Amino acid sequence: MVSKSTIDRAGSALARAQYRTDEEYIELEDVFDEYRKSHLQPLSETTLELQRWLTEYGGSYYIAQRLKRKPQIVRKLKRLSVRLSQLQDIGGARIIVPQNSDVDKLLKYLEERVEQDPNLELKRITDYREKGRDTTGYRALHLLVTREQMALEIQVRSRVQHYWSESIERTSVIYGHHLKEGDGDPKILRYFSELSDAFYELEAGRQPSAEHRLTIDQLRIDCEEIIKSSAQNAGVLHSFVNEGIIKTLTEKEARGGSGLNNWIIVFDWNSGSFVSWEIVGRSPNEAIAAYVANEKNFPAESGFEVVLIGSSEVATVRQTHSHYFGIESYDKILETLDASIEGFRRKIDLDIGARQILLTLTRRRFWGGKVVSRDTLKNHFCQQVLTFESSLNALIEKEFVLSNGGISLNLRLKKEIEAVI
Repeated sequence: MVSKSTIDRAGSALARAQYRTDEEYIELEDVFDEYRKSHLQPLSETTLELQRWLTEYGGSYYIAQRLKRKPQIVRKLKRLSVRLSQLQDIGGARIIVPQNSDVDKLLKYLEERVEQDPNLELKRITDYREKGRDTTGYRALHLLVTREQMALEIQVRSRVQHYWSESIERTSVIYGHHLKEGDGDPKILRYFSELSDAFYELEAGRQPSAEHRLTIDQLRIDCEEIIKSSAQNAGVLHSFVNEGIIKTLTEKEARGGSGLNNWIIVFDWNSGSFVSWEIVGRSPNEAIAAYVANEKNFPAESGFEVVLIGSSEVATVRQTHSHYFGIESYDKILETLDASIEGFRRKIDLDIGARQILLTLTRRRFWGGKVVSRDTLKNHFCQQVLTFESSLNALIEKEFVLSNGGISLNLRLKKEIEAVI
């Protein structure tokens, strides 16, 4: 182990180009790699322990570990003006459970188990679930633990929270901005923040308001145009990773033996395909040597992403790192609230304009015999609806709106109308 001051000098050399000679830079780069490597063994031991605890706990879960990628570390050092030795998430494990309520139950259980474990110490709990973090709306529960004096981060997320996180990761790569770090068009950042708020409401058993749904849908349309015009990795949209890869990897895993395996994933965001996916051994020395070699051979600035993942069951990576597994079209970059998660999809197809008209008519109680003229509705109450004519006609065709002697909502379909707004 080297001193903290040397570790911090390594971080300054990589993040801020603070070094005297090229020879010193190479030496400090080695220090950086060694420091990152020192997290792998305590992290792997912690992940295996978590798996044992979760097996005893019961219930559905996914778990995987990762060492933070070098580009991520460098960006964080720049963005936060912190020292390398102060970072507490270089080694991390991710646990995904079905519901937000399961996160609360699991937290209590983990607190009890960590307290009984002489090798682990719980230093801090940070809960981003209620308010969301920063401007993006990131939600998860973070536990900071130490093992062998190494800080490790355990993230616990519900499937909805994880879906949101994977969605913003996927969009970031195509768009070419690190959205989770607050980089990008404010409108796109607001979209993800609003979407996160809506998901929080749904998990709490509350329905987002009609106004909130419309805001999200309008933002989605605007953001898709922004992304289309500036997408840096549009090639990924024309690819779809064959699900058969999991079968191949499972067979490879079986040959590698039971227990936690370290995998190196190299993904090419230019084409949306895997360059390689290999077991690199359980030894930290072997795993980090392969990690560093791949990072040099496949640089991030050329559109590659190199990830070191630890997993006892590689098939779960399909859930823990789903953003690598295919995007079919621009329509799938940013999805509507209703189509974002299976089970939230609406049964009826209405455009935003139609829903805005319905919302206006219900607010002003134009039901049955209480009518409004078409011109008044268009020119006064619904000036913001750019697709007014086509949207209104679609509502008339569906019989949601009646147009005899004026415009009004169909009382016979009151339940159906209220369900779609």
